[in-house]
Amino acid sequence: MLVLSRKRNESVVINDQIVVTVIDVRGDKVRLGIQAPRDVPIHRSEVMAAIQRAQSVGAAEVDGASGEMSAT
Repeated sequence: MLVLSRKRNESVVINDQIVVTVIDVRGDKVRLGIQAPRDVPIHRSEVMAAIQRAQSVGAAEVDGASGEMSAT
């Protein structure tokens, strides 16, 4: 993991397409602004984990409906 220090209004550029800017710092919370192409999905980690769980449950249900065993 790369760890960087940034101050308010400073940015990090990822792959010439994504810009992450520190908008505000209050106590232990940091507000970030993210500029990225519309086709790049951006999710908080807990939301991404929920999406992945839902997709794996959906895949298991599809496998179960067809009578095939899921390899989980």
